[in-house]
Amino acid sequence: MLAMKSWKRWLRKWRIRTARRLLGTRIGRELLVNSVSPKILSMTADCGDHLMTFSPHDYIGRKIYRKGHFERENVDRLLSVLRRHGLLRDGAVLLELGGNIGTQTIYFALSKAFRRIVTVEPDPRNFSLLQTNIAQNRLGDVITTVNSAAGESQGTLDFFLHPDNHGKSSALRQSDRDIEIKVPVKPVTAILADVGVTPEEIGLIWMDIEGYEPVAARSMQPLLERRTPFYMEFSPVFYGAAGSRDFVAHLARFYENCIVFLESGPIEMKVIDMPIDLDQFDVLLLP
Repeated sequence: MLAMKSWKRWLRKWRIRTARRLLGTRIGRELLVNSVSPKILSMTADCGDHLMTFSPHDYIGRKIYRKGHFERENVDRLLSVLRRHGLLRDGAVLLELGGNIGTQTIYFALSKAFRRIVTVEPDPRNFSLLQTNIAQNRLGDVITTVNSAAGESQGTLDFFLHPDNHGKSSALRQSDRDIEIKVPVKPVTAILADVGVTPEEIGLIWMDIEGYEPVAARSMQPLLERRTPFYMEFSPVFYGAAGSRDFVAHLARFYENCIVFLESGPIEMKVIDMPIDLDQFDVLLLP
């Protein structure tokens, strides 16, 4: 009997050790997060220099669990480019349109490159996690959150929640499975006025709002007139050929040069020459 209990105890410890070794690998973490029960609404991971709470059922959350971050290299890359071009101004404010759950927001805050960050996020699911992540990293004195969409007028907007990838929620319907809700919407100028920030204080605009970029850009005329450094996900796949040409023409009224980030590396070019034949790419508009 004692031998049987001892053997069972050894077997249990062996299973635990083996599982821990497996789940400590990237493949093991992927298996675990993909099998989490739907009853588990959120998870929190220690990502080294910060904590991140996320939904394990969302694309971004699963990637954080597997890799320990979500595209942090994009923030590091952008900051490096801004430094190289002398565009990181002391005491400047970052305006982030499309804060999601706060991944890039937190990375920017940890970099200490900006005095203050104003992050705007309309999706209520994301906004709740955004606030949690700011609070648990004790960054509330640096980051101001705004639960709104950015648009040309003030009021409410039809908004579509993506069921599987909260980062794909948008003012544009992308599938029949999207969940339609109403969210508040304000022009960027009104958002800044509400939080007590002037256009002169903004040192960088970061925008990723899933196809609604042209509309939001039209609501930030004072920032464009100042040629504020402007980084965005540019998505011809959403805008269409004519919409892409119109958006480029609008931006070219204010900016002459840009850096387009492709898989092969960054390329500096004229704004008017941006590769709108591609589905999507990141671009930094230079002052």
